[in-house]
Order: sequence, then structure tokens, then C-alpha cells
Amino acid sequence: MQEGAGQGGADATAMSVDAAEVARFDALAARWWDPAGPMRPLHRMNPARIGWIEARIRRRFGAAPVRVLDLGCGAGLAAEALARQGHTVLGLDAAGAAIEAARAHAAGRGLNLDYRAGTAEALVAEGQRFPVVLALEVIEHVADAAAFLATLARLVEPGGLVFLSTLNRTRRAFLFAKLGAEYVLRLLPAGTHDWRRFVTPAELAAALAAAGLRLADSAGLTPGPGGWRVGRDLAVNYIVCAEA
Repeated sequence: MQEGAGQGGADATAMSVDAAEVARFDALAARWWDPAGPMRPLHRMNPARIGWIEARIRRRFGAAPVRVLDLGCGAGLAAEALARQGHTVLGLDAAGAAIEAARAHAAGRGLNLDYRAGTAEALVAEGQRFPVVLALEVIEHVADAAAFLATLARLVEPGGLVFLSTLNRTRRAFLFAKLGAEYVLRLLPAGTHDWRRFVTPAELAAALAAAGLRLADSAGLTPGPGGWRVGRDLAVNYIVCAEA
């Protein structure tokens, strides 16, 4: 699963943005908001992950809305959900068709929500920083994870929060998130993931620290008959909160 095509690093084209990944997810843009379409696992996961994120935003900043950057936002599932919570959200993605789908879906909803097709490096060059930065289902798709995290660190304000969700590189993740989801149950288009790019929690914590961010919290995201739930099982899907 992936929220967007991702970006990061000093040279977005060479170091982080993967053109093949951008093209893959641009091709899905027209059906991104179809809850029974190729992004249906994200539709089902979204309430659990947004609830977890919102609780930690409120714990840090209180009830007042904050500015949120959703990096690799795709067609805006997370961005729109957080805007409905009252936050001012900028969704950024290198996939232009996905951004157009996001804009079309948000039109007329009266949300403090804007979208931009481009790279994180452009925001860094402009000197933009945000109290909250999201990169959901992105890091496993970027070309250079270390450069990507360094870019996130440059985009978050001191004392701010960075949220990432991704897939653990375990045998169970290979069986369920790769083989099962893509080839057996057909929940995702075949080829969506490369298991070799999955990231273990220990690897992610070390990489965050190298980028100047401190891992503050983590949780597993697990599907069930009543919808996805947050728990302690990080073996497949998981989400983390890091502090700047």
C-alpha cells in the first residue's frame, strides 16, 4: 500500500523520487477514491491511522488546529481526513494525476486544504516548515530512505512531530502484504510493493536518529472483521511518531 509516490533528498530525481513509482500511482489516480477499487486497503486502514495521529497531535499541541504537511499524499485520503479535523493541510506529491484527483474530490467541501504537485525540496528551498509532517506508506517506495528522512527533518519545525507508516520486512509481511494482498486476494495491483524495500522498526528508528529525529511512539496496524485496529503487533503494517 502507498499513499503517494514519495520524494526527498538533496536531488529529488537522483536520490529519492522513483519515476516508475510515480507513474504507477498516477495510473491509479482515477480510482483512488473508489472504496472498492485498487486503494481499498488504504480506505479501510485510514480511520485507524488518522485516529492514532490525531490523538498525538492533540497531546502535543492541544485542541487548536495546526498546519500539516502530507508528503506523498496521493489523492488525499489522509490529507482530507485531517482537514476534516480542522487542521490546515498541504498535500504534496510528485504524481500530478493523483494531485488532480485530490483537488477534484476536495472541491466545494470548505476545507482548509491545498494540494501541490512537486517535490519536498521545493518547500525546503522556500524555507517552509510545519508543526506536523506526514509521510504515510511512502518510505518503502523512495529511492533513498536516508535522504528522504533528512528532508522530513528539514521540513518539520523544532518541537514538531513527524508521522510515518510503512511495512516491516518480515516473513509474515512478505506472505500477507506482498503475496497475499497482491497475488492471492488481489487487494492491491500486482507489483505495488518490493519486499526488499520494507523497513524494520529498528532500521527506521536508527535512520530517524541519524536525521536528527527521535522516535517517540509506534504501533501496529492490523486488519480485522470490524475494520483495522491499532495494537502492539508491528510484524506487518506499523506507524511511528517522531519528535524534532
